Amino acid sequence: MKWTKDSWKKFEAKQMPAYADQNKLDSVINELSSMPPLIFAGETRSLKSQIHQVQKGESFYLQGGDCAESFQELNPNTIRDNFKLLLQMSVVLTFATNKPVVKLGRMGGQFAKPRSSDFEEKNGQKLPSYRGDIINSFEFNESSREPDPKRMIRAYNHSASTLNLLRAFAQGGFASLTQLNKWNLDFADNFDTTKKFKELSEKIADSIKFMNACGVNEKNTRELRETDFYTSHEALLLPYEQAFTRIDSTTGEWYNVNSHFLWVGDRTRDPDGAHIHYLSGIKNPLGLKVGPSTTVDDLKRNIEILNPENEGGRLTLIIRMGAEKINANFPNLLKEINKLGVNLTWICDPMHGNTSTSKSGYKTRATENIFKEIQSFFEIHKSEGTVAGGVHLELTGLNVTECVGGPDDIKDENLGDRYHTFCDPRLNVNQSLELSFLLADLLSNGEMN
Repeated sequence: MKWTKDSWKKFEAKQMPAYADQNKLDSVINELSSMPPLIFAGETRSLKSQIHQVQKGESFYLQGGDCAESFQELNPNTIRDNFKLLLQMSVVLTFATNKPVVKLGRMGGQFAKPRSSDFEEKNGQKLPSYRGDIINSFEFNESSREPDPKRMIRAYNHSASTLNLLRAFAQGGFASLTQLNKWNLDFADNFDTTKKFKELSEKIADSIKFMNACGVNEKNTRELRETDFYTSHEALLLPYEQAFTRIDSTTGEWYNVNSHFLWVGDRTRDPDGAHIHYLSGIKNPLGLKVGPSTTVDDLKRNIEILNPENEGGRLTLIIRMGAEKINANFPNLLKEINKLGVNLTWICDPMHGNTSTSKSGYKTRATENIFKEIQSFFEIHKSEGTVAGGVHLELTGLNVTECVGGPDDIKDENLGDRYHTFCDPRLNVNQSLELSFLLADLLSNGEMN
């Protein structure tokens, strides 16, 4: 079948909302189709090139952000603090590996979420599940849970504001390595991980002074004063993605211009489904979630569909098995796919396979299991002689209590203190920084201790 930006409609589209008014939906898609792009095709080509360096073991991949962005929590401080946290983590990892870190935020478009059930029931009332602010609202009432196409326009406006601020932070001096100590979050001053980061900052500051004495400084070296930062989200709501699928005037090829990097989730990765078909036609770098139920044959088919030209940096496989399943499921999968000899980047999502429900009823994740899966992922790659590229995390710059464990030893009874997520639990600042130091220690063979 010839691919067009709306040919996905001829395939089964899972996890899609049922809009009551088709005319209203069409009107919104037409309006969005005329909106300015959020990103440019040339930026996605730069990202693809950088991910190819990850594939070759020359860079490290760090992707992180909210489970799902919310209209309510989206403000300049939240965007800044998430950006700060990712900068801090990237510095720790760069120092440990002596490699550049490719930074992607789950930001500027991560508004839709797949759900295990189409409906949610409370006190005998059954309503459509909350699927993210781009589709419906978290409040449990009939009008809030009705999918509203106009929420896509609000999501676009929020994404545009987010991208604008992120560009300013990345390129306007905020990300300068001379500003390391200013990246610490105000509420985190007494965290042990923050103190550890300050010690690292002092070492880097001394190195920068030496470089300045040698004539290498912010004025003549871009890498010291600014950074590349890319956005990403799950390509779940296909009418929205369609509206931003446009032809690049310089190459004549189709790109999605609302995010640099798009991925397909474990629930929508059917090789014969609408989501895989849609992604096959755009030239952005892509991600594919690989869960414990993934078969070798299905994965091979998806690789053929999503990277038919075998481009380096085009396709990233995001492994999300769970700490208890990765050692049983991943080694054979890696071995069989590695036999293909194709260009692929492998990273670990240690979040989605390690979700549980606490005794108090909160959905949570144990930091112990998160790191255990990362450790297994890197060990399996080492045993196969392949490259473990990086990590994909759900985290926040807010001081939340959503995941148990970590430096503060958050327990089940503490979850209700600051549990703010509308979807999945996120690592907080202290837990995220601790994870980056543990990961750095793993990558540097214990030299960070």
